[in-house]
Amino acid sequence: MKRTPDLSAAAWRKSSYSDGGDTNCVEVTDNYPGLVPVRDSKTPTGPALVITAPAWAAFVGFVAGH
Repeated sequence: MKRTPDLSAAAWRKSSYSDGGDTNCVEVTDNYPGLVPVRDSKTPTGPALVITAPAWAAFVGFVAGH
């Protein structure tokens, strides 16, 4: 059974495509080997998605190509 990592002390960073304001943006955090936790910057206390690193790389690659 996989467990969701404890993200309470995570150091979140905004997407490099963020304009620095409060617009739509995602945040990610590092230091979770093999995983990429992602959340909505507008609701930092809301849930986070925890995606495998290969799935995240495929998603970013797809988005970058479109």
